[in-house]
Amino acid sequence: MTDTCATPAAENRALSAAQARQRMLDEVVPITGHEFVPVRSALGRILAADIIAPYDVPAHDNSAMDGYAVHFSSLAAEDESRLTVVGTAFAGNAFSGLVGQGQAVRIMTGAVLPAGADTVVVQEVTRQEEGIVVIPPGQRLGQNTRRAGEDLARGCVALPAGKRIGPAELGLIASLGIAEVEVKRRLRVAFFSTGDELASLGMPLAPGQIYDSNRYTLHGLLNGLGVDVIDMGVVPDHPDALEATLSEAAGIADAIITTGGVSVGEADFIKEILDKLGEVRFWKLNIKPGRPMAFGKVGQAWLFGLPGNPVAVMVSYTQFALDALHRLSGMDPVPERPLLEAQSANAIRKQPGRREFLRGTVAVVDDRWQVRTTGNQGSGVLRSVSEANCFVVLPETCAGIDAGDMVQIQLFEGLI
Repeated sequence: MTDTCATPAAENRALSAAQARQRMLDEVVPITGHEFVPVRSALGRILAADIIAPYDVPAHDNSAMDGYAVHFSSLAAEDESRLTVVGTAFAGNAFSGLVGQGQAVRIMTGAVLPAGADTVVVQEVTRQEEGIVVIPPGQRLGQNTRRAGEDLARGCVALPAGKRIGPAELGLIASLGIAEVEVKRRLRVAFFSTGDELASLGMPLAPGQIYDSNRYTLHGLLNGLGVDVIDMGVVPDHPDALEATLSEAAGIADAIITTGGVSVGEADFIKEILDKLGEVRFWKLNIKPGRPMAFGKVGQAWLFGLPGNPVAVMVSYTQFALDALHRLSGMDPVPERPLLEAQSANAIRKQPGRREFLRGTVAVVDDRWQVRTTGNQGSGVLRSVSEANCFVVLPETCAGIDAGDMVQIQLFEGLI
């Protein structure tokens, strides 16, 4: 089936990075299906339903510091106050009495604020005498206390559906006493490499062959995403083999990622087969590296046809496929990754017209962020990514960078 909305002119027009990303996010639809998992197994999963706070967090007014719980009216505004210590409150072992006028209770961090107390004075500013605590002036009503429900009020949405569960979310869920959570089922992603020149690891290289690195890069990227990974190996540059593999993948996966086979070479068949089996939404991007990239559908599976060069694979995946996979998995909203500013340590040559993603290393130099590109920036030089910790993002209008100019960077942390 062909895309009836596409025209030859539209298919041949290269989309900008922003246009391509937005089209993907607009078109993909989150998967259905959910399951309940124990909290310890929920890391990286997407919530399928809101988590509602069953009670206030914290459940009681409590102390934020070690010190003395008092009623604020017992404290003099200008002079020292001498209060009688009538007991001690520990976390998990509350003081059961009442704090009256002129009295104080020794209190530990996290302990329930005793009845009659509304203020905590930190122990460091006090002076202790026999049965007496001396408190200096200048205290504030309600200081060093945490009120019931100030973190979460009973009945409120503690975590919304669509939230990806990280370490902080695990702790928050546990703080509510919830033992299992309802999450989206895992996204199923099939991937394979194409090319007669590719050899699998452990096999001797024939003349003109190279070892397939892209599947291992994608394996690492997808496992970091927390999806169910289906590795379909290397597929030769033959239309029948590619068609059969795409059809099989479409029957078992929600998304398919291919590498190679999307440029204009005679043996690049992915787009041709997509036209036959499904829909081509676009296949050219106005970026470098990674200009040829097919996006479409095969059956019910979304297809991301990435270029064959190793660096172009990483750029295309991180800038486009990753966000679409987030949306497919049910994450809402898909995070916007900020572009930060750093000073370029070296000059960078560039012609206007395309958005470029160079590999760089950013560090603090002379109290400011400075970035340096990592040597050879060829799209086949995977070492340029291994040695980097960020992308240097040069916009379409950029006509080159001088050393000392400010540039935009995108950190690898959370991206790769």
